[in-house]
Amino acid sequence: MSLKRSVRRPLFFNLAFMFLCIGFTARIPSLAKERCGSMKIIKEKFGKTASGQNVDLITLTNGRDMTVKIATYGGIVTELWVPDRHGQAGDVVLGFDNLDRYLAGHPYFGALIGRYGNRIAKGTFTLDGATYTLAGNDHGNHLHGGTIGYDKVVWAASEVKSADGVGVELRYLSPDKEEGYPGNLNVVVTYRLTRSNELKIDYQATTDKATPVNLTHHSYFNLAGAGKGDILGHEAWFAADRYTVVDKQLIPTGEVRSVEGTPFDFRKVKAIGRDIAQVEGGYDHNWVLERKQPGLMLAARFVEPVSGRVMEMWTTEPAMQFYTGNFLDGMIRGKGGLVYPLHGAFCLEAQHYPDSPNRPDFPSTILMPGQTYRQQTVYCFFVRQQ
Repeated sequence: MSLKRSVRRPLFFNLAFMFLCIGFTARIPSLAKERCGSMKIIKEKFGKTASGQNVDLITLTNGRDMTVKIATYGGIVTELWVPDRHGQAGDVVLGFDNLDRYLAGHPYFGALIGRYGNRIAKGTFTLDGATYTLAGNDHGNHLHGGTIGYDKVVWAASEVKSADGVGVELRYLSPDKEEGYPGNLNVVVTYRLTRSNELKIDYQATTDKATPVNLTHHSYFNLAGAGKGDILGHEAWFAADRYTVVDKQLIPTGEVRSVEGTPFDFRKVKAIGRDIAQVEGGYDHNWVLERKQPGLMLAARFVEPVSGRVMEMWTTEPAMQFYTGNFLDGMIRGKGGLVYPLHGAFCLEAQHYPDSPNRPDFPSTILMPGQTYRQQTVYCFFVRQQ
């Protein structure tokens, strides 16, 4: 599958549906109604946290067979329904049916991650002559914002509507010294579901003290459908020619190495499982994107051959973490009681490099007062015909 051919498919896919909507309404009214329905936002109660905070579930529907459900607890994407090549929608993210299961603990299913996504070595960093100690919640290292990161807080939500989609804006004030971080950080994250079958995530943050910021999203994707086997047969392509080498605790050594001749080379399409046995524990690494200019770039593409579902990730970030569900062990029962097996999903987290606050040679993640942190990540879905 060539890059040129694949990039054209979303446009063809969208034009085909437009043609169905305009030209075939009288001939196949049921399909026209299904494909060209109205965009909707529905808010319902999802439960309460242990402290009594109300949690809502917001459902976004784009009128073209795609639906996403987002909880105000953790900004969690609980469901993501995407059509296959036969027009049958399937839920392609792992998660649970109710809030209590999320409150009981989970491996960041579908959550917003902050204040710093990925790892910070030994849970410490020095900034402007001061040393800050963070929660050592991953073998003494700091992972995904700490013990109570953004995945475990309740966000304030408001509806967002535009000509091409519907969305929800989530807001959270992360106070000074929360999980050890300096500065009051105002965070705004907006999810938008477009008529073009894109899930857009826009991030924005401001601070009153210098602080590291590295926000990301942590959905577990299985394009065959959540709970339907592993993802080793998914075909993958990355726009990345280097990766950051890590030690046994997945902390970067500082070396940025070429993927040439290694199992980390996805510059040509290959099955995720082809070389995974050569990587101890499976993939859980940071790839450096081949960025030639600022702005959105196509970072990765995944194809599930049986369903025909395709997912592309576009991002403004310099890197991405690719994780193959190495700690899923078949013990977690998710939505509908389905078992989530080893490698039962993959995560693709647009980000800066791990441990950047301790690596001055890495791109900086320090946000200063008066600056605004911004990034955008887009997950684009379409189908590949046989």
